[in-house]
Amino acid sequence: MSVFVADLSLSHFRSHKRSQMVLDGRPVALWGANGAGKTNVLEAVSLLSPGRGLRRAAAEEIARRPETIGWKIRAGIGGHEIEMEAEGGGPRRLLLDGKPAAQVALAGIARIVWLVPAQDRLWIEGAEGRRRFLDRMVMSFVPGHAADALAYDKAMRERNRLLKDGVGDPAWYGALEGQMARAAAAMVANRETAMALIAAAQDGADTAFPAADLGLAEAVDGLRSEADFEETFAAGRGRDMAAGRTLAGPHRTDLTARYAAKDMAAAQCSTGEQKALLISLVLANARALKSETGEPPLVLLDEVAAHLDAGRRAALFDEICALGGQAWMTGTGPELFADLGPRAQGFRVVEEGGSSRIVPESETTP
Repeated sequence: MSVFVADLSLSHFRSHKRSQMVLDGRPVALWGANGAGKTNVLEAVSLLSPGRGLRRAAAEEIARRPETIGWKIRAGIGGHEIEMEAEGGGPRRLLLDGKPAAQVALAGIARIVWLVPAQDRLWIEGAEGRRRFLDRMVMSFVPGHAADALAYDKAMRERNRLLKDGVGDPAWYGALEGQMARAAAAMVANRETAMALIAAAQDGADTAFPAADLGLAEAVDGLRSEADFEETFAAGRGRDMAAGRTLAGPHRTDLTARYAAKDMAAAQCSTGEQKALLISLVLANARALKSETGEPPLVLLDEVAAHLDAGRRAALFDEICALGGQAWMTGTGPELFADLGPRAQGFRVVEEGGSSRIVPESETTP
């Protein structure tokens, strides 16, 4: 049996004052009116992996309003008990099997991938969002990528401070650039590993969704080794000082994609094609993780069914079920999930008295 969320409890989490779910590993269909609190459930599940979740929210933003007592998530997953909470605007605290743990420990419990409506404009907006999407895929394969990226960003911020202050002494830069170079080389290797795994998962896959040819556009091409980066950072100090920031490095990488069958850049595709390419990448990510780890990841798909015609929707459900893991999907009505039938657990999310409530399908069916 794959790793799945067996039970989930939310306390003062977003719109949920008290909500509980008991699950059996099948895909999960959540339906309800807009604003009922469906996405909040997916956000809670996304926080069971390292990072700030699918909304990238700070801990104080998650607490239910107008109460200010904090929030709590409890989940049973993969034989482990996870408790996460934040009180009074404080930081998140994590207990893993009753013991305090760092967020990175969640990487050893389950891998989670997701697609949310905010990503629909991924191919036509700025590079930052695509880079974040890329690095989330990378972290699903190489959890240590998060630590590499943090180390790079910390050293780069210190270097940028020197640049803005007009510090010219090379001695001040050497150690920082060495730290950046080590982390940068690791980041490049991690990204290339993930790209290769995604490409392999798309090649010859039995899928109804279009394959995307992925690429990486770098600020400076050809940088791979630690020595390459150290040399580039040192040589670029004058130019960087004039700009007041570091102009070359993995923080400038952009993810590119082409609709393979049409040989068309994703940015030039129709809105529907862009969405289909995103779904294809998330499914490829999930297939590659299953191939690499032996376990399918949890897949979170927010409002995905409403953007697909009936044929594509049925095909998506078939692919989700073939993957064999627990997928969480939201929509406005149960009819969107009719093709899943008994292959999924259904829940209605309703807003009553200013709080969200989760009702199992068995309680909503006459």
